[in-house]
Amino acid sequence: MATRQFLEVLLQDLRYAGRMLRSSPGFTVTAIAALALGIGANTAIFSVVNTVLLQPLAYPEPDRLVQLELSSAQGNGNITSIPKFMVWQAQRQVFQDVAAYDFGGPGINLTGRDPEQLKGIHVSSEFFRLFGARVMAGRTFSAEEDRPGGPPAVVLSGGLWRRRFGSDPSMVGRSIDLGGEPYTVIGILDASFKSDPPAEIYLPLKADPNSTDQAHYLRAAARLKPGVTLDQAKAAMKLAAEQFKEKFHVQMGPQESFTAEPLRDTVVGDVRKALLVLLGAVSFVLLIACANVANLLLARATIRRREIAIRAAIGAGRGRIIRQLLTESILLSLAAGFLGLGLGYFGVRGLLSLNPGGIPRVGEQGSDVALDWRVLAFTVGVSALTGVLFGLIPAFNASRTDLNVTLKESGLRSGSGVRQNKARSILVVTEMVLALVLLVGAALLIRTFSMLRNVDPGFDFHNILTMEMSLTGARFNKTAGVNQLVREAERRVEALPGVTALASTCCLPLEGGFGLPLVIEGRPLTEGTAHGGGSWRTVSPRYFEVFKIPLIRGRMFTDRDDGNAPRVVLINEVLAKQFWPNSNPVGQRITIGKGVGPEFEEPPREIIGIVGDVRNQGLDNKPDPIMYIPVAQVNDGVTALNNGIIPITWVIRTSVEPHSLSKEIQDQLRIASTGLPVAHIRSMEQVRGESTSRTDFNMTLLVIFAGVALLLAAIGIYGLMAYSVQQRTQEIGIRMALGANAQDVLKMVVRQGMALAFAGVLIGVAAASGLTRLMASLLYGVTPRDPIAMTSVALLLVGVAFAATYIPARRASRVDPVVSLRYE
Repeated sequence: MATRQFLEVLLQDLRYAGRMLRSSPGFTVTAIAALALGIGANTAIFSVVNTVLLQPLAYPEPDRLVQLELSSAQGNGNITSIPKFMVWQAQRQVFQDVAAYDFGGPGINLTGRDPEQLKGIHVSSEFFRLFGARVMAGRTFSAEEDRPGGPPAVVLSGGLWRRRFGSDPSMVGRSIDLGGEPYTVIGILDASFKSDPPAEIYLPLKADPNSTDQAHYLRAAARLKPGVTLDQAKAAMKLAAEQFKEKFHVQMGPQESFTAEPLRDTVVGDVRKALLVLLGAVSFVLLIACANVANLLLARATIRRREIAIRAAIGAGRGRIIRQLLTESILLSLAAGFLGLGLGYFGVRGLLSLNPGGIPRVGEQGSDVALDWRVLAFTVGVSALTGVLFGLIPAFNASRTDLNVTLKESGLRSGSGVRQNKARSILVVTEMVLALVLLVGAALLIRTFSMLRNVDPGFDFHNILTMEMSLTGARFNKTAGVNQLVREAERRVEALPGVTALASTCCLPLEGGFGLPLVIEGRPLTEGTAHGGGSWRTVSPRYFEVFKIPLIRGRMFTDRDDGNAPRVVLINEVLAKQFWPNSNPVGQRITIGKGVGPEFEEPPREIIGIVGDVRNQGLDNKPDPIMYIPVAQVNDGVTALNNGIIPITWVIRTSVEPHSLSKEIQDQLRIASTGLPVAHIRSMEQVRGESTSRTDFNMTLLVIFAGVALLLAAIGIYGLMAYSVQQRTQEIGIRMALGANAQDVLKMVVRQGMALAFAGVLIGVAAASGLTRLMASLLYGVTPRDPIAMTSVALLLVGVAFAATYIPARRASRVDPVVSLRYE
């Protein structure tokens, strides 16, 4: 019976609330629009947070999946070598399945008719079982196919099977040409399976269990056995590290070990903090919107005081009145939530399609960001909480009514109480504080963006086109074949009008690369097997001409530095200063890659020159030590290894817009390689943009949120001052009748508004000084308390507040005393 009565009363309140909101369409539309902005922004960011941080990985029992890693005092590394993987694979007391896979670096060349480069990865035989891949037809790799020398087998993704082979049911058992060699299709995966990294085609890893190759180019993951905890797995990995050190005692330092981490944590990486900062920022926008709507309700309550007093006089209790007013607030917020849900969902997908920001798990153009029960529950919950939040203060104020006084007052004057104006002033100051914190955050990211754009990368990135080519086939297993291709490509491409120079490399600047140890000839070793290490890059002679990297000392590579010439190396200034701080390294000899594996064993190389520093690890990282090796002098074993894990990258400097020559260059490269396709065509300006895409994404969002916050704060202070002027019209008229001039009135109103603005700015600066420390990891070249950002934002907010205050102040100064004295 009680439930039925409650529902009847609730229905009554809803009908009444609906009538009241329909009777004030201007107020209703304004309030819903303000709230929809705040709720929509929150929904947008939460939908990304939900996809990246909350949704489980799309694999069976994802909580049991772990990434196997190396740990050290500097942090964990998720790249490993074959010998380490073999040790991890043996830990069957804690792991049910263990698999290794590469990065999908070189594309897989599908040759024959209509050649194309496919996204492919090499995987060990347990990979598909580990990640729960369903097979649509055929099977996955057996242990025999995953062994060195095993038969050439391949597994197709469901997407490739449909796109390239027209869903042909007879594909299993048929042969396809990859790099000019036949491979048997043994299975087709269900289209729902998505690997990380994404792939269209899968080949067996064929790792040698007896390998001593210490090159790190694999990832490894495992599934915990039922009942095994993460701590138990970590303990087993730590013990395995000690066993590995006994076998390869020089390959790991005393502080290095093995560990296991939840796979989802490693997939998400360092994006967690940025998303949580953005989620906190949009909550500020919502709070400002709530403060604005609360101010609207307080103003509206002045008009409804007589109505509320009459309801109280005929028996409505205070609790009943508060509940009715809160019902109106929640109805408003739910309507705004419905609109905000659509705004947020389509808004974030639109933004992600323009700039995905390098965020994992969102898919291409935000395709994986979807509405699910979490997003819907969040939006409904935020909407309901918002309704209570902005409705409580006006409801309590309105219900606290002196019946005798209110019923004797006229409608407009009844709202001029001090309590209401004090509450509205507090709300406006709160808006100013929240807006300033958001604006400071946006200013810091804008400063970071500017700093990154002004960083000297160490090379000229203008007018350079880059292309990748996978070198498959026996012809390119030897260095001589690769060098011949480079020479032929130079001859053909540089003959094209508009092409200045062509070069090849293993890795582009700004995108990282490989590292190898070095030993300096004639210098004793105090500990370990190397004096240090640095990044290692294979380049053709015109590489430095293409990127305009300057020669500091010595000479550059020439075409004479081929496989028959003495071994040479170029180093950058960072490496020279690190190992030869007080001497000239040119003429010194170093051995590179000693102890890494038999493929890397080579005689010492002579340092023939020092070149300028280049930022290889991104614009936000300082230049690292680099060793440049002529592509013609790479060991055959390293060449074969490189071809299996990374593509060769062509870099072409042009005298015209680079993409305008793309087709002609592709044609000549295809001819030079006898039919190999190229892929991943980008200009170096695009590469530079991609290196800062996450910072750009964070900045864009925070600037949008800060702009909305500034607008709402300006509307808030304008609304308060306009309302105050309206309420004080009679008082202002009396002042002017007694001799006050328009300038005095203008100053009085401006002073009142700016007092609130300055209070908000002072409190906001203190709050921003504390809260912006959470953004430290997102910044570059500026500190969280950057004085330029703080000062400029404070001045901007004061200026906006002045403009918002001046308009109603100007209106007040034009009050006609005769009219105002009759004003009700």
